[in-house]
Amino acid sequence: MNKRLARDYVGYILSWLAMSITVCICLGIFIYLFVNGISQLSPDFIFKQPVPTSNERLSGGISTPIIGSLLLTFIGIIIAFPWSLATAIFLNEYASKNKLAGILRMGIDVLSGVPTIVIAIFGLAIFTNPQFAFLSEMVPGSDKALGRSFLVAGVTMAVMVLPFMIKTCEEALKTVSNTYREASLALGASKVQTIFKVVLPASKDGLITAITLGIGRIIGDTAIVWLTLGDTLKIGNGSAPWWMPNNILNTLKGTGSTLTSFIFYASPAGEGNQTSKAFGAALVLIIIIILINLLTDFIGGFKKRVSE
Repeated sequence: MNKRLARDYVGYILSWLAMSITVCICLGIFIYLFVNGISQLSPDFIFKQPVPTSNERLSGGISTPIIGSLLLTFIGIIIAFPWSLATAIFLNEYASKNKLAGILRMGIDVLSGVPTIVIAIFGLAIFTNPQFAFLSEMVPGSDKALGRSFLVAGVTMAVMVLPFMIKTCEEALKTVSNTYREASLALGASKVQTIFKVVLPASKDGLITAITLGIGRIIGDTAIVWLTLGDTLKIGNGSAPWWMPNNILNTLKGTGSTLTSFIFYASPAGEGNQTSKAFGAALVLIIIIILINLLTDFIGGFKKRVSE
């Protein structure tokens, strides 16, 4: 056996070993949560609101944290994805080699290394200014805004996932061969038409990956939720239910909770001592993340089959 073939075998074994360890860790986490949390899964646990009590049997379910997680993730992705895609288009299609692109990439790299708690503190400091009271509400008897709402948390979450989504979107655009662009321009299409009619459709799988990555980062964060959303069991500030059309704005400007904040406060690490509830909520969170990933893969595959 020559040295090159031996190196190939070593590389293959190390890659297979790394993959196996990663899969085993993921399966181990899921199995641990499943064993400890499956006993909590029931219609009451899923559809009932949590109740503030020290008695675990009377503490209700996790309906509002589930709604809070989905709502916050939706707001964050709606803000972050267009922003990320526009930045990636600028970097890859218009300014790939100039100095401005280099400075922008350095800023993106720096932002990706900032801890989420720092971003959360920054968001709280910014959005408590009275100029941003339209995103939350004014504190009674004060000249400060509350700085805690779904809108505030959504914007802060978008800033947090921005560098990761930009890099993923840019890599997706790079996978499109330049011959596609040249052929489109040769047929008389403009630069903008080429980007939107040729480049973006050809890179849709990578763009879906960017969305999936952003969803995973947002739905699993706790620090930003804790500081910029609050931890109220009730969603919305109005007297009407949160889902009523006339109460949507109050809901978005109001505080709430997510599954991550519920898990923290229900576990012994937080202020509660409801370990079973925390495991049950963690299992639901993992299941939701898996379902969202499967859904995005299905949408991407369905669009691909339709286009073919």
